[in-house]
Amino acid sequence: MQIEELFHTLKLLQQKYLPHLYKVLPEDEEEEGVIKMEDNKLTSSKKGLQKPVKLRELKRPQRSFNRQVSLETGFSVLGVESKAKDEKKVLWRSGRSFGGFDSANRVGAEARKGDFNIFRTKSTLGKQNSLLPTRKEKEMETQRAEGATGLNEPVNKSVPVGRYFDALRGPELDQVKDSEDILLPKDEIWPFLLRFPINCFGICLGLSSQAVLWRALSTSPATKFLHVTPFINLSLWLLALATLISVSVTYLLKCIHYFEAVKREYFHPVRVNFFFAPWVVCMFLAIGLPPMLEPAKLHPAIWCAFMGPYFFLELKIYGQWLSGGKRRLCKVANPSSHLSVVGNFVGAILASKVGWIEAAKFLWSIGFAHYIVVFVTLYQRLPTSEALPKELHPVYSMFIAAPSAASIAWGSIYSEFDGCSRTCFFIALFLYISLVVRINFFTGFRFSVAWWSYTFPMTTASVATIKYAEQVPSVLSKGLALCLSFMSSTMVSVLFVSTLLHAFFWNTLFPNDLAIAITKKRLVKEKKPFKKAYDIKRWTKQALTKNNSGDKEFNGENKVV
Repeated sequence: MQIEELFHTLKLLQQKYLPHLYKVLPEDEEEEGVIKMEDNKLTSSKKGLQKPVKLRELKRPQRSFNRQVSLETGFSVLGVESKAKDEKKVLWRSGRSFGGFDSANRVGAEARKGDFNIFRTKSTLGKQNSLLPTRKEKEMETQRAEGATGLNEPVNKSVPVGRYFDALRGPELDQVKDSEDILLPKDEIWPFLLRFPINCFGICLGLSSQAVLWRALSTSPATKFLHVTPFINLSLWLLALATLISVSVTYLLKCIHYFEAVKREYFHPVRVNFFFAPWVVCMFLAIGLPPMLEPAKLHPAIWCAFMGPYFFLELKIYGQWLSGGKRRLCKVANPSSHLSVVGNFVGAILASKVGWIEAAKFLWSIGFAHYIVVFVTLYQRLPTSEALPKELHPVYSMFIAAPSAASIAWGSIYSEFDGCSRTCFFIALFLYISLVVRINFFTGFRFSVAWWSYTFPMTTASVATIKYAEQVPSVLSKGLALCLSFMSSTMVSVLFVSTLLHAFFWNTLFPNDLAIAITKKRLVKEKKPFKKAYDIKRWTKQALTKNNSGDKEFNGENKVV
């Protein structure tokens, strides 16, 4: 009873003399405080700590209790801070980060699964209920996106073309620099469709051009002494057709499910040129049609179906080159830019076969004008010149394709391999020889699917040499045609075997396509603000003032009690 009376007396004194320090708590919280004190007393009594109670011992718990009540707001803030410290920090970056964290530090497998959804097509993502993230996952992704990058920018926005050159390296701009980070995890295998690049149409280019070559070898009077069977042309044509169908269906599925990744490939300065490849392959197949399957005359609708999409895409790309801006030719020029030029000459060959000579002349003029501009731009300075010599990659073989195709197209239009055709052929032949003599330039490379696109220039040069041998029959011209055809077919055979080995035995044909996962802006370390001298003095004064005020309150409390 004496303890309860003392407690009640102290409470009345505090309410009377220190009303500003006393803050009324809700009844449930006050009861909890009293219950905790009683529990502590019972626990101490059970342990045998029954000692005579002194007045000073009673004051201490009462004083600390009142202090907690009076500073409830401050303690609640401290509680929030402690919770925030205990929470794990989620690193949204999935690649190599500047803080030394890796994708293994992320929270759970669901966060990694959600990372791939940023490239999914919006409509497809809504239909797939099994892949829809829960409400918590959506909040988690939003926090990661806002917290890690500091930018609230959607992924589907176009990446500036200069960003690709800053963040990537290599002849095809497919390798991420060490100082850069990506949006997807590097240490995981991505879905197959995300790893399937537009460069795969280069396989179709190599095989379809080989079908054209072996048709010329079997039908040309300059190579009649070889007695080449037309069944080789038929086999290669069917193989190229099957490859084109499989690659087209696979990439169409990628467009349906991962259209955001396709858009990033379109804005890529190298990959955008491979969007011309499917239509060039179709025209190659029409030109290299086996004699046993070829009709008397090709219908012009075939030319319209294949050349129409190519021409509209050409208007878009050439308009960007001409109008200037961030995608002007001097900014995006690279050896694969010849793909957007070669199609004009291939289309001119097909137009002459269907009987539209004027359309063939029109396309030849467009192609030759833009070839001169691209050739001069690349000859003066390559945007990727810093990487090309180091990689020792034969991307310069793309220089051979356009003049070789131009010589064949001119001969097909005018039915004679005259002076203009020979001029283009000699340009291609000189470039070919300048590459062959540099044997060391073709060593130390890394195999990739993009290598297939560098075989069709060699094949086109071989076909042009056969046409030249027809016009100028001699031992030298026929021997040159035979030598170049052998080199081209050998290169395609080696690449075909290497592709099968990488695809089915080593499973390394389609690595993670890091080029499409770069960030729109470079992620850098956040620098701590520099503490100036006057700021340190001001913060020191504030800290001393707070400590002094806290001591005064504590001393005043002791005096009152």
